[in-house]
Amino acid sequence: MKNVVIMISDTLRRDHLGCYGNEWIRTPNIDRLARESFVFDNAYAASFPTVPNRCDVMTGQFTFIDFDWSPLPADKPVVSEALGEADYTTYFCVDTPHIARAQQNFFRGFSGYDWVRGQENDNWKTAPADPVLPCAENKIRHSGVGTVRQYIRNTSWWQGEEDTFPARTMQTAARWLEENYKQPFFMYVDTFDPHEPFDPPEWYADLYADPEYDGQVCYYPNYGPAEVYTEAELRHMRALYAGEVSLVDTWVGYLLRRMEQLGVLDETMVIMTTDHGFYLGEHGLTGKVLIQEEGTAICQLYEEVAHIPLMIRMPGQRDEQRIAAYAQPPDLMPTILELTGAPDPGTMNGASLLPVMSGERASNRDIAITTASLAHDPNGGRPVTITKGDWCLVHFGSPDAPPVSHVTNIVDDTARQAVVVGEKIPAAELYNLRDDPGQRKNVIGEHPDVAQELHVEHIRMLEKLGMEERYLQHRREL
Repeated sequence: MKNVVIMISDTLRRDHLGCYGNEWIRTPNIDRLARESFVFDNAYAASFPTVPNRCDVMTGQFTFIDFDWSPLPADKPVVSEALGEADYTTYFCVDTPHIARAQQNFFRGFSGYDWVRGQENDNWKTAPADPVLPCAENKIRHSGVGTVRQYIRNTSWWQGEEDTFPARTMQTAARWLEENYKQPFFMYVDTFDPHEPFDPPEWYADLYADPEYDGQVCYYPNYGPAEVYTEAELRHMRALYAGEVSLVDTWVGYLLRRMEQLGVLDETMVIMTTDHGFYLGEHGLTGKVLIQEEGTAICQLYEEVAHIPLMIRMPGQRDEQRIAAYAQPPDLMPTILELTGAPDPGTMNGASLLPVMSGERASNRDIAITTASLAHDPNGGRPVTITKGDWCLVHFGSPDAPPVSHVTNIVDDTARQAVVVGEKIPAAELYNLRDDPGQRKNVIGEHPDVAQELHVEHIRMLEKLGMEERYLQHRREL
């Protein structure tokens, strides 16, 4: 029986990893993993953001057709249960607070779990009572001042790198392995970093920061226009984020080395991925959605957010192989079940990547779809990113459908009105990713036929996934 380890590092931008072409951020451990893995060059997020993504991973389904930021439904079969039925010991080690809270139900089916406490707005520590903020309140995410104060309380006891979240989470997972490595295991490790707050140990930030910078530390950015920050503040924010990426890399390496020392690495499938990226000034934005006085709007999910890293190291693998086929988070559960021989619950609509990796099949699908929940967006307004080849279409829904506001817990378990960008549903956008990888020029007026083709294909995929017509009808028109 083959073991399985899946590591999800939240908000990890693929273009910040050496294995995906980055030349200025140090990620030697993840790059080494990539050199011994199948590296997917066209992996895209499916359900967005954090909690819906984990539902995709756990169920093998494109859950954006029926699931918002909500607890894991009790009626959806999950990968931990399937592997438990196949006599695997299953373990979940997590510091990501939004899926760790008891009411979210993401521990279902696991033989055991550890929640490393203190991330973001986790109500854990109660002192200091009135911590000092790192920057002006207008440079902190809307409604996030309380979160930052709670985070400062949660981390005020730290003395060194070993106290940071990636360190504590990977060390906790390693200790579990030391006690359980002699039996077939499935270990799911979920670390929130490099998600904000961007506060790596100083020596990590110093690798990338301007030594002359003496401005504000904007480590919990606004979800909105980047214009609130000076260019120097944005550069420093990027340096802090880069330091977070290197911190995660260090502790991913720690866990991989412990697997080597225990002699289980070559008996284990290792999956490394994320849920989405983050804007650090690109497209005039910071964050990944727009949090405004009137509510939360899902902004366009461009490449920086939608295009994600994914690498899969097969047991005993020693060489790197690049895969051009599309891969998305719902494909992970079918892949794991095929490798392990665990029972198929018959509910998955993702597809195993093993035939693609072996060359038996060229691809599982022709397009990738990335979006927040559509079933909770009855009249349109939430953008869908449709990617195929050189082209990317961003579609908000039928232009004449009146948007209907509703309450959502995206992106931080805080109930807000879900609203659209602007006063009406925005027009669709089309980009040529080969000629314009930064997606700066909307060419839908020049290539309406391409836009229409992508739109038709994504409607077909939504139909195939079983999206209800009462929701789909408001997306049929481009």
